Amino acid sequence: MNIHEYQAKEILKSYGVRIQEGIVCDTVDQAVAASEKLTKEFGPGQVVKAQIHAGGRGKGGGVKFSPSVEKVRENAENILGMTLVTPQTGPEGKLVQKVLIAQDAYYPGESEPQEFYLGVLLDRATKMNVIMASTEGGVEIEEVAEATPEKIIKEWVDPVLGLQPFQARKIAFALGLEGPALKEMVKFIFSLYRAYEETDSSMFEINPVLKTSDNKILAVDAKVNLDPNALFRHKDFLELRDLTEEDPLEVEASEFNLNYVKLDGNVGCMVNGAGLAMATMDMIKLSGGEPANFLDVGGGANAQTVEAGFRIILKDPNVKAILINVFGGIVRCDRVAQGVVEAYKNIGEIKVPIIVRLQGTNAEEGKKVIEESGLNVIPAIVLKEDAEKVKEVLS
Repeated sequence: MNIHEYQAKEILKSYGVRIQEGIVCDTVDQAVAASEKLTKEFGPGQVVKAQIHAGGRGKGGGVKFSPSVEKVRENAENILGMTLVTPQTGPEGKLVQKVLIAQDAYYPGESEPQEFYLGVLLDRATKMNVIMASTEGGVEIEEVAEATPEKIIKEWVDPVLGLQPFQARKIAFALGLEGPALKEMVKFIFSLYRAYEETDSSMFEINPVLKTSDNKILAVDAKVNLDPNALFRHKDFLELRDLTEEDPLEVEASEFNLNYVKLDGNVGCMVNGAGLAMATMDMIKLSGGEPANFLDVGGGANAQTVEAGFRIILKDPNVKAILINVFGGIVRCDRVAQGVVEAYKNIGEIKVPIIVRLQGTNAEEGKKVIEESGLNVIPAIVLKEDAEKVKEVLS
C-alpha cells in the first residue's frame, strides 16, 4: 500500500529518523498559515510539494521553492488542483489535492549541503533485506543503475543477526562521510532500518537524504510502500490509505476481495490463481493481444465474485474480448460458470466476445451450464486453443 510523502515522514519521525519538517495543507489559506508558522520556527523560505503517489514530481512542476510567504501563496495556488504529469503517472497524470509546505533545509553554513540516496527492500534472490545507498542523491535510482552502476552501494542484512554497527559504518564511509556527519548517518541508517522492519514494509526509499551545511542528516523526501499482507498487525495504517490516489477499478475489486491490477491491453482476463494468471497473460501476448488486466478470483470464488469481476473488466473501455481461464481445484468450475451466466443476464447485452476455458473440479458440470445458457460464449479446452480463439476474435 503506497502512502504520501508527509505520511511516510511521520512514520520515520516516530522511529527517530530526522526529517525535513513540514505541514500538509488542503487549501491555499492553510498553506499561507503553514508558511508563517514555519518561518517563525526555521526562518524564511519553504518548499511547496505536491502530494501524489508518484515520483518525479519536481520534473512535472509539482515542487517549488518559495523564498517568501507571498511566493508560497502563489505556488500553492498553481499546484493545488493541477493535474500533475510525471514519468510515473502516465500521460493522464494525477490531480493534486494536498501540498506539503516544508522547511528549507538547504541553508548556508560551514559546508555545502550534499545529497544521497538510501533505500531498504527485500532482495528475493538472497532472501535477505538489502540496504542500497548512493552518492547520487536526487537522481532516480534506475537512472543511476543504468548510467553508473558502480555508484550503487549494497549491504545485505542477515535476518538472524540483524543490522550490525560495522555495516552501517561501512555504508557511511562509502558515501565519503566523516566526523559528525558520519556518526549522524550511522544513526540515521539504524533508525531507518528499524522503521522498515517494524512497520512490515516492502520498501523504504529516501531520495534525497541530505547532509546539511551543519552536518545534520535528514530525509528530504520519503517513499514508503507498506505490505498489505501485514496490515492486520498495523490497523492504524489503514487510515493512511488514500483511495483517490488509486485506480477506481482496483478499489472496487478490493471490496470483493478480488486481486485486480489494471493494465493497458485489450483482452480482459479472469483467472483463478496467480500462476495460471501469469501464464494466461503470456498466452494472450503470444496470440497477438495485450492483457488488459490481472484478475485473480481466488479459491473462494462464487457467482457473486465472478459477476463483480465481470463488471469491473467491462468498465475498461479498452477491452475488446474477455478470456476466462479457470482450473478447478478449491474453486468449482460450475460456480464460475453460474457466475458467468448470471453476470451475462444481469449486466445485459455484452458486446465483446467471451472465451471460457474450464478444467478441473466439476468442469463438465460447468461446461453444461454454459452450453445450456444459450449465451454467445466461446468454449475452449486447452491453453493452445485459448490462444487461437483470442487471435480469432481480435482479427
